[in-house]
Amino acid sequence: MKILFIGGTGTISSAITRQLAAGGHELWLLNRGNRKAEVPENVKQVIADINDETTVLRLLGDEQFDAVCDFIGFVPEQVERDYRLFAGRTRQYVYISSASAYHKPSRSYIITEGTSLANPYWEYSRQKIACEEALMKHYREDGFPVTIVRPSHTYCERGVPVGLHGPNGSWQVLKRMIDGKPILVHGDGSSLWTMTWNEDFARGFIGLLGNPHAIGEAFQIMSDESLTWNQIYQIIADVLGVEYKPYYVASSFLAAVSPKEWDVEGNLLGDKAVSVVFDCTKLKRVVPGFQATTRFDEGVRCSITYMLSHPELQIEDPVFDHWCDQVIHCLRSASDN
Repeated sequence: MKILFIGGTGTISSAITRQLAAGGHELWLLNRGNRKAEVPENVKQVIADINDETTVLRLLGDEQFDAVCDFIGFVPEQVERDYRLFAGRTRQYVYISSASAYHKPSRSYIITEGTSLANPYWEYSRQKIACEEALMKHYREDGFPVTIVRPSHTYCERGVPVGLHGPNGSWQVLKRMIDGKPILVHGDGSSLWTMTWNEDFARGFIGLLGNPHAIGEAFQIMSDESLTWNQIYQIIADVLGVEYKPYYVASSFLAAVSPKEWDVEGNLLGDKAVSVVFDCTKLKRVVPGFQATTRFDEGVRCSITYMLSHPELQIEDPVFDHWCDQVIHCLRSASDN
């Protein structure tokens, strides 16, 4: 297949890029080239700002594609741009949405593609919903060959997935664990969550490309493994060889006292604080044989090993670290009085 990715080097898309390149597909990446050294040699790179439509059209010329996939579309204006650029020149347009778009608070912990979309806590999710609605309107009215994909918490070797971290990523949470400090855990750590290794996600995603049963449909791609946050953090502590020292705090309190720019309300109340179990029966029916095979303890061991051997990923976050200490100190002081 001849495929164009808008993006193609992120946590999710990098694994798909590698697998498609290894499979001999003609893959094009359209992005700004910030990580071009990591792109396989047989992948064609188009270095441009996707928002510069005149330049993009000039660079692509009359090229036609079997699939165009947008990994970096966040607002309706961006998917409308894609419609202008690619209507009539692709057999399939795949939009990467988000499982955070599902109804919050959830009416059922079992989530399928038929679960309603509504998230009053997170602007990011509301924009994803608006993007989906705009694209499905083009499908219904104009025949634009849309496929919607909703990932949840997908991770790779470059980062360890945690429930709460600062703007510099998850390393500071790991450092607190290594230093023997307590970590903030939302709620009582008993809510269920799903982590998906990016190489597993990629196999499900690739199965949708060029698949006639995927047109006009939405799919979620996740592991079948569901863990509590206590189990998740315990596994991380075990891999690090340290003691798990949780400090439990209500999600609503964390959202109320955190800096607004961290968007903790969206990340917790609008996503991670809610127990969810994803039913991927629809995907498995359309992509026979798909199965996520990487257990969390296996994937996170790869992530931690990689981060510990790559100092450039060990980005400290003293502001977040101090905030964690303040939250714990204040709550402990209140409980002593």
